Amino acid sequence: MTLVRSELLKIRTTSTWWIFGLISLPLWALALGFNWLQTDALASGNVGDVPADQADQIQAVSSADSIAANLYTNGQFFGLLIVMLLGIVVVTSEFFHQTVTTTFLTAPHRTAVMLAKLVAAGVLALLFWIVTTVLNLVFAPLILNATDVGTQLDSGAVWRAVALNGLAYLLWSVLGVGLGVLIRSQIGATVTGILLYLGGTIGAAIAIGLLAQRFGDWINELQLLVPSLASTLMVSGTEIPGNPPRWAGAAVLIGYAVVTGVIGVLTIRRRDIS
Repeated sequence: MTLVRSELLKIRTTSTWWIFGLISLPLWALALGFNWLQTDALASGNVGDVPADQADQIQAVSSADSIAANLYTNGQFFGLLIVMLLGIVVVTSEFFHQTVTTTFLTAPHRTAVMLAKLVAAGVLALLFWIVTTVLNLVFAPLILNATDVGTQLDSGAVWRAVALNGLAYLLWSVLGVGLGVLIRSQIGATVTGILLYLGGTIGAAIAIGLLAQRFGDWINELQLLVPSLASTLMVSGTEIPGNPPRWAGAAVLIGYAVVTGVIGVLTIRRRDIS
């Protein structure tokens, strides 16, 4: 616990965490505006002409549970990117400020230091999740009532989506710490993380969509291999026809986090930090 408190103190005494916090607020608001428009379209049935093979998917997405879950987990896309970058900074700031040698001389057990960094990053990620969830619990009911969907706060599916969203935040902080260990350069790791997250998400979504049209809906199962798409699947609120089950998205993301965390611990134990 002493090491964890030390890592949290390092985070609190720098401006990084609140800078990311200030960045995340307008991104959350932008996502809320988009989801409001989407909710209005789905609730009113104003989605235009829908191909016959996509009718079941649109019907599932238009269900009250799905619409509500989407709003109560609003901001996930950018929020996960933020906590991943925070996880990167938790590690790379030590190399950037050249304090890593002092850290390991003070606490020579590298595994314990690495685990403390993982816990500290997880605590910070959960804090961001709590803040965004509180904001969503304030604004989502207003939108849901305005579109005649109802708050759906008595729905177990909605609360499962909120809880799984918290798990996604936690796991992405682990992924960020692992990436920070593998790429010690703060700029290099940050740029790589952003490119992998944004580029991988957009590129994979386009590629999977095109391949599904060519080879069939079974291609949609491949979205599980993309961490950000697996995260979105976790909070869908309901099972979407043609998509993998929500639990599969959680299982795959947990697998990525475990592998990344283990690789990070093993790497920091063996790597020369001088």
